[in-house]
Amino acid sequence: MTLRVETLTPPNTPTPIGPYNHIAKVGEHIWIGGTAGTDPTTGQLAGTDVGAQTKRILQSFKVMLEAVGSDIDHTVHVNIFLKSMADFDAMNAAYAEVMGLHRPARTVVAVSELPKPGVLLTMNLTAVTRS
Repeated sequence: MTLRVETLTPPNTPTPIGPYNHIAKVGEHIWIGGTAGTDPTTGQLAGTDVGAQTKRILQSFKVMLEAVGSDIDHTVHVNIFLKSMADFDAMNAAYAEVMGLHRPARTVVAVSELPKPGVLLTMNLTAVTRS
């Protein structure tokens, strides 16, 4: 069996800041690359606080997952890259609010820099399709 790699950035999601698509899909496996909390309609940050940026990232993930036959409940793993661990509790609160009862595996690390000014965190995730 030959598997094909599909890549795309759906409408109504942030525009990538480099030469890549947000989504790579192979069969039932889905990877979404590093995504910041920017509003897809304006290209501006969703807010200056980590809670607003966290919620915006997860809302973008929902749109991206829907575009490839999945949803947030089929998320397997999330990587979170925080600019400051001082934002850990606020990020967790926003994350729990959006994720509901689904608790996929997760990794959180602090990073010294992120490419877009004002970005407090980025996330990527791994998921599977609904079927």
